[in-house]
Amino acid sequence: MEEFLRSCRRTLQVPEPCSDPDPLRLHEVGQKILKPRDHIRTRTRFRSGSDCCISVLQENPDRAGPDVHVVLGNEACDVDSMVSAMAFAYFLFKVRSRPISCQASVSQGHPSDLALRSDSVFLLRRAALPQHLLLFRDQLDLRALRRAGRLRLSLVDHNVLPSSDADLEGAVVEVLDHHQAERTPSPTCPVTVEMVGSCATLVTERIIKEAPQILDQQLAFLLYATVVLDCINMAAAAGKVTPKDSCYVAELEARFPSLPPRGALFQELQKAKLDVSGLNTEQMLLKDMKAVSGSLNVAVPVIYLRLEELLQRVELEAELSAFCHKSGFDLLLMMTISFTEREEPIRELAVFSHSSTCREQVSSYLKRAQSPALGLSPAPCLHPLISAFHQGNALASRKKLLPLVQDFLRECDGGGCLGDTEEEPTVPPTPSNSLVDGCPLDGGLPCITAEELRGKTSPDPIRVAQNQNQPELQHIVPTQIRLSCSRNQNMFWFCLVIALDVLGLESNQNQNI
Repeated sequence: MEEFLRSCRRTLQVPEPCSDPDPLRLHEVGQKILKPRDHIRTRTRFRSGSDCCISVLQENPDRAGPDVHVVLGNEACDVDSMVSAMAFAYFLFKVRSRPISCQASVSQGHPSDLALRSDSVFLLRRAALPQHLLLFRDQLDLRALRRAGRLRLSLVDHNVLPSSDADLEGAVVEVLDHHQAERTPSPTCPVTVEMVGSCATLVTERIIKEAPQILDQQLAFLLYATVVLDCINMAAAAGKVTPKDSCYVAELEARFPSLPPRGALFQELQKAKLDVSGLNTEQMLLKDMKAVSGSLNVAVPVIYLRLEELLQRVELEAELSAFCHKSGFDLLLMMTISFTEREEPIRELAVFSHSSTCREQVSSYLKRAQSPALGLSPAPCLHPLISAFHQGNALASRKKLLPLVQDFLRECDGGGCLGDTEEEPTVPPTPSNSLVDGCPLDGGLPCITAEELRGKTSPDPIRVAQNQNQPELQHIVPTQIRLSCSRNQNMFWFCLVIALDVLGLESNQNQNI
């Protein structure tokens, strides 16, 4: 695996750093200097610090060159996505007969984000795999490769590209995923979607069935650890493991008896995953976040804290507001997760938005949801911009929550259900003189003769004389009123155009408006 990753970097002309960046140092830099999504500073930090992370392909990717087959993980860039991309790219490299000059696994996000994935860093160290060999999305210009006709994409751990990558859609040639199917298979793009606990299970199945000879201790450990972590130590009570997950974990254990015991490995990985000590609110949101778009841009992060702890954070609302403004999100749907001593999950939800209508509508939709039913009940919360809920159905993970959010957005797109009572004024009550039966004007307008109107609107001779004696006021001249009205039964149109004394308006006494 290590030599494969090195060959990818050489072929793509991405220089290797002199040494592995220290994730603890990057974590510290991320807190004190870098904003996690500050692309320019992040790239400058890596370029100046280790002379890496900038590909020659990125400087001139439109030139003629080799085809590049990229296996792309999902935007959360979690352990499952990272390992599935690496393992599937390695599998394709070993078995594909089509001459492709480069098979590469690419993780979404940026190299500095790896420091936030403490479980990923821990797993790479346990596997003795240098983390600087990973390729990240901003190290390759996929759009330029696509324009040059050199890009082929395989998607793992997701089955549709986000709308921002719609122009890459034509390059997708294969999908391997364990989330709800949103893509229709085609002759040019086979799609494998099964609702198993871990995408790494599907990659393991593919390798064992088609190329078991490529499995070695290192690759087996990466796949094994990922499935054990994703399936919560294969515990049925956690609601994630499926028979296929259990089957291939057992298969790996049989083939490689020296793999560490499941329980001990899970405890180590889970401890690393749940460690958010030292992270600020923005970093906790970015640590494990997915986004969906429609009428709203919605972020759905998993936060490894109890809901009560999250809501007690100082300046929480201000930090969430700043994050939404910076990242362009209208609403945050935060799923907190903690575990009991028996490794049973406790999941709770917090909905943040400046729009009370958005909060109320998405909360109401999720409370009514039946597939699955979340079992939401209100939780104490002192923040006016946050609606908090206990989640009775602790087995409904984010993977099951996301389709509900997508359905909600589709419903809003079709029916225009969203509005904002805080930002749009409400329609005032009907006044007593509105055009309804029995109102004061129901009998019609009173008769107004031209003489009566002229008498009420003619210029005041005294005031005109005063203006003539004061040159600075001569431009202020009362003008006439033109009135027209018509009536049809109880409906009428009453048009009144009036010009009053307005400073700065050049006019003359006989002008009609």
